[in-house]
Amino acid sequence: MLQANIRSRATSKRKIFLVVASLLFQMAVAGCGSADQGQPETPTDNPAAPTSVVKLVFIHHSTGENWLADGNGGLGIALGANNYFTSDTNYGWGPDSIGDTTDIPDWLAWFRGPASATYMAALYAESGPHSTYTRTLADPGGANTIVMFKSCFPNSALEGSPSDPPSSSGWLTVGHAKYVYNELLVYFAAHPEKLFVVITAPPLSDGTYAANARAFNQWLVNDWLVQNAYTQKNVAVFDFYNVLTSNGGNAATNDLGSATGNHHRWRNGAVQHKTDGGANVLAYPASAGDDHPSRAGNLKATGEFVPMLNVFYHRWHDGSASAVNEPSPSTRSGLLLGVTPNPFNPRTTIRFELPEGGAVRLSVFDVAGRLVRTLVDGGLAQGSHEYAWDGRDEAGRAVGSGSYLARLEFGGRVETVRMGLVR
Repeated sequence: MLQANIRSRATSKRKIFLVVASLLFQMAVAGCGSADQGQPETPTDNPAAPTSVVKLVFIHHSTGENWLADGNGGLGIALGANNYFTSDTNYGWGPDSIGDTTDIPDWLAWFRGPASATYMAALYAESGPHSTYTRTLADPGGANTIVMFKSCFPNSALEGSPSDPPSSSGWLTVGHAKYVYNELLVYFAAHPEKLFVVITAPPLSDGTYAANARAFNQWLVNDWLVQNAYTQKNVAVFDFYNVLTSNGGNAATNDLGSATGNHHRWRNGAVQHKTDGGANVLAYPASAGDDHPSRAGNLKATGEFVPMLNVFYHRWHDGSASAVNEPSPSTRSGLLLGVTPNPFNPRTTIRFELPEGGAVRLSVFDVAGRLVRTLVDGGLAQGSHEYAWDGRDEAGRAVGSGSYLARLEFGGRVETVRMGLVR
């Protein structure tokens, strides 16, 4: 009996690794061939695994638990096969049991709240599993450098309208969800040494709010960073929602590797975000009345996500993880020393240094060249100076989120620095 049990466990483990090996093969095949029509070549992108072990932590609940599991989505094994030492959080995790709260509005408590420093210190130090999946790599030590975070499928029931602007009020609404993610950029910009990967919330079978969920996730992928003039490469979005809205004919059959359907993947030498091949509802319910994605859906998500994570990693790691804020004295050559914080909400400080006294004008312009505010117009002494801008125009009205230019004029010289206002 003992020998039979041992043989059964060994057979089960071989099956798991064969499934994941097959999945990794499909991931490799999806990267072969010529580029899709309409998909621009991006030769600097790299879907290959990191060459050394990278520490990653995943904030999730039950859907993420299933995605990681060996016998379900196999994400834990696939991440290990790509040199990511993976840890995670789950219900009950961390200081104040912050792991219990992963709805979209809750991310403000994690990243921007009064206890954020405590939560983030614990998150960066986390090195254990809080759900069941195989970890094949040894812990390389040190802090986590990649943070993945995901809300669960109830967060696809966003009320409001698809085109609602960001709003500080509300809870699960399109406008408030946009506001939350805009606010997170302030923290992310201050930590260019970390890579933050947003995993969009999975879809619901109920189509009541499906158009809102689709519009919000399109905004996250295509517009969020652009509208906020966020130029650092330490923030990325994987459209888990979109991947789960088309299947291979039924919930037990996925369309991984198919030319049709909805996808977010590395395909034919380019990133492909294809949203015109399915519906706006869950194509992989685990069972009737259960909107946890099925094993087939999770395997598709793993096959598409891991190469995309590699692309995100190389974009960030290979020369782009530098702060937007003030440069070091050894590299400064101009008058403007920098803007801190950047992006900001609602106030930032502009610093500059004058080699001698004289007339100075410091102004804020929008990207269309229109004057927004004059901060200084007069004589200043030699030395260092700093002035705050509160995100308001000359009339005292709050200006909208976007990119602005601080312009310094002194002694016939003109210097500018870009600032990002995130409301």
